[in-house]
Amino acid sequence: MTQRLHIIIRGAVQGVGFRPFIYRLATEIGLTGYVLNSPNGVFIEVDGEKSALDRFVLRIEKEKPPRAIINSMEFSFLDPAGFTKFEIKESKQDGEISTLILPDIAVCDDCLSEMFDPHDRRHLYPFINCTNCGPRFSIIESIPYDRPNTSMKIFEMCEDCRREYENPLERRFHAQPIACPVCGPHIELWDAQGDRISKLHIALIDAAKAIHDGKIVALKGLGGFQLLCDARNNEVVARLREHKHREEKPFALMFPNIGSVKNVCKVSNLEERLILSPESPIVLLIRNQPSHIAYHTSHISPLVAPMNPYLGIMLPYTPLHHLLMKQLSFPVVATSGNLSEEPMCIDEYEALERLKDIADYFLVHNRPIVRQVDDSIVRIILEREMVLRRARGYAPLPIMLDYSTAKEDQKQKSILAVGAHLKNTIAISKNNNVFISQHIGDLETEEAYAAFTKIIDDFKKLYNTDHVEIVSDLHPDYLSTKYAQEIKDEPQKVQHHIAHVAACRAENQVQGEALGVAWDGTGYGLDGTIWGGEFFRCDEESYKRVGTFKQFRLPGGKVAIKEPRRSALGILFEAYGNSIFEKQNWILKHQLIQMFSESELNTLKKMLNKNINSPVTSSVGRLFDAVASLIGISQHTKFEGQSAMMLEFAADVSVVDSYDFTIDEGSLLIFNWKPMVEQIFDDLRHEVDKSIISAKFHNTLARTILATAKKFGENKVLLSGGCFQNAFLLERTVDILKSENIFVYWHQRIPPNDGSISLGQIAIAMNKTKGQFKCV
Repeated sequence: MTQRLHIIIRGAVQGVGFRPFIYRLATEIGLTGYVLNSPNGVFIEVDGEKSALDRFVLRIEKEKPPRAIINSMEFSFLDPAGFTKFEIKESKQDGEISTLILPDIAVCDDCLSEMFDPHDRRHLYPFINCTNCGPRFSIIESIPYDRPNTSMKIFEMCEDCRREYENPLERRFHAQPIACPVCGPHIELWDAQGDRISKLHIALIDAAKAIHDGKIVALKGLGGFQLLCDARNNEVVARLREHKHREEKPFALMFPNIGSVKNVCKVSNLEERLILSPESPIVLLIRNQPSHIAYHTSHISPLVAPMNPYLGIMLPYTPLHHLLMKQLSFPVVATSGNLSEEPMCIDEYEALERLKDIADYFLVHNRPIVRQVDDSIVRIILEREMVLRRARGYAPLPIMLDYSTAKEDQKQKSILAVGAHLKNTIAISKNNNVFISQHIGDLETEEAYAAFTKIIDDFKKLYNTDHVEIVSDLHPDYLSTKYAQEIKDEPQKVQHHIAHVAACRAENQVQGEALGVAWDGTGYGLDGTIWGGEFFRCDEESYKRVGTFKQFRLPGGKVAIKEPRRSALGILFEAYGNSIFEKQNWILKHQLIQMFSESELNTLKKMLNKNINSPVTSSVGRLFDAVASLIGISQHTKFEGQSAMMLEFAADVSVVDSYDFTIDEGSLLIFNWKPMVEQIFDDLRHEVDKSIISAKFHNTLARTILATAKKFGENKVLLSGGCFQNAFLLERTVDILKSENIFVYWHQRIPPNDGSISLGQIAIAMNKTKGQFKCV
C-alpha cells in the first residue's frame, strides 16, 4: 500500500550535493515527491510502498555525501499525496533559521583533474569548484545557501555553467560558487601602488616569478589575504619579519605536495590524513634530523621558525594556490596578510593601504570576501586531532549541547557569548546548537576590536538572533566584557577558568561529577587575583574551586609576561623573601640575578616589598616562565607562550622522575612548588642537563593532577587551558591518570586555549537557565 513519508533533516546538508543525492536515490528506488532547502533544514516528501520508503530512510544515512553532517532526521508516515514525479523544488525563504553553514572546503580531486586538463573548458581556471568543494562560509551573506545570498551574485552564469547548475545529474548541480573563465571571477597582479601589471594566467606566472626572485606577494585567498615569499630565502624572510613586526613567532608554510613535506618533516599516517583532508589546516609537524633532510629540494630558512623543532605546514587548498605552487615547486611562507595583532585584510584596496610597507606585489581577484576566515592550526596529540586555532575548514560548524531537561521556553532563548580577550572567538546558541565563530584573535588593537564587533553583527544576522542574552568574562577590563556591558546593563558573567572547564565538559559530553583542571597564563579570579592553576569539582549544577597553586608576585604586572626573569624573581621572593637580595646569598650567583642590573634589582625589590604593580598569581603559565628562566632557557620572550614552548621542546621525554611538592590543606588545597624549586637549584648545582630538569618539571605538574583526583576520589578529569597545548604535559598527564584507571578528557575540535572560552560561557549560561547553578 502506498504511503507518504515526510522527513526533516537538520545539519550541514546545504552546499554539499545533498539534494541531488536525494534526487538520485529517490529516482533509483522509484519514489515520487520532492526535496527542498528551507531555513529549518532539508524537507523531503516521497510517495511509495512502505518497504521502499524504509530502504530510502536507511540509505540516506548510510550513503549521504561525504561532507554532509546529519544532526537529526525526523520522519513520519502520512496519507499519500499523489506525486507523479520526483523533483528538486526552489528553496523556501520563510521560517526560523536553524540550518548549519558549511565551512570553506579545499578543492576536490575531480576539480583539480579538470583544471589541469588542457581539453577542459576550465583549464587553469583558478576559481573552479563543484558541490563537493570550494568557498562556503567566506562568501555567504545570508541563508539559505543560494547564489543570490552569496558574493557570487554579481557574476551572471554563462549558458554552459547554467546548464550544469540546473542539471541534477551534474556534479555542479546547485553549486552556488559555480564559475568558468567566461562568466566568473578573474585574477590580476598589481604593483604596490595598485597599478595592474598583468591579468589572468599571466598574472599568476608573474606572481610566481616575483616570489622566485625574492619578492613578497600579498595574495587574496579564500578568507583573506596571505603574505607569500620564498621560505628558503633568509633575506626575504627576515624582511617579512621586520615589516610585519613579527620578531620570532613561527611562520606557516605551504608546500607543493605531500612528498615535498616528507622531505623536511616526519609525517605519521594520521598527520598525512589530516594534511590531505578537505579541511586542509596548518598541521604542526616535527622536523626531520638534518641528515634526513633533502636540502637540494626543500631547505627551509632557519628564520621561518627560530629554535622550534616544529613547522606549521599546509598544502594548497584553493585552485589558485595549486596553480601558483605548480609554478614554484618549492615551499613558501604563507602567513596572514596583516600586521601582528591585527585582523587579516579581506579587500584588495584595504590591503593596498595596510600592507603597502610589506608586500611588493598584490595578486588579487574580484570575488568579494564576505568575512575574514584565517587558516586553522591543528596538531596530532595522543593519536587524536587537537585544533589550536579554529577557522577555515571548521568554523562555524556547531557543538551540540544536551539540555533535554530544560523547559521549552528556555531552549528557545539564544545566548551570545563574547569570549575572552586573547585568541577571541564569539559564539551564539540556537536551541541546543552552539555556533562558534572563526578565530578572531587578540583584542589588542582598534582593528581587532572592529573585527570582533563586525563578526558579532554577522552572526546575529546569519542565525537570526537579534534578541539574545549576553554572557561575558568576569574581567572588568576585557574589551569583550565592556562590549557586553554596553549592550546590556547587567550581562551574565562567567569566571574564565570555569568557562575553560565547562567548554571541555560540553565538547566531550561528560555527565556527572568530575575534576576540572584549568591551567593557563592569566584569568581574572573570583577573589580579584590572577588565576591560572585551578582545580574544580563540577557537575551539571555547580563548579566549586577546590585547589590552586601557591601564589607569587609578578613585579611589573603585564611586563612580566614578556620577561620570564620577573616571574622567576617573584617565585624566589615568595620562597625566600628579601634574603635573595643579600649579596652573601648563594642565589645571587645564579644566572637569574645576573640578568638584572643593580639598579633594576633595587627597583624590583621596592616593588615587591611595597606591593607596587606586583599582582599575585597562581598561574601555571607563569610558573613555566619562571622555570624556563631559572634554568637559563628564556629570559625575554617575543610572543605569548614562547618560554613555555621552549621548555617543552627542551624536555627529554624518556625521563619519568619528578620533583617534590607539598599540599597545604584547608578550605582550598594549595600546591606548594617551593620543594620543587629547591630541587631544581640542587640539580643546577650538580650540572644536571636542562632536558632532564624540564622533563621532571612537566612530570611534577602531571602528578599534582593525579594527587588531586585521588584526594577527592574523582574518576573523571577534564583538562583545559592553554598549558594543555603542550604535548609533553598532556601526554604525561593522560598516561599517569590512565594508569590509575581514571578517565581523562581533553579538547579536540575546540581549542584548549582561550578560543574555547565562548563555548564554556554558553555552556554555563544555558545551565543557569535550568535552575539553581553555583560557581564558587
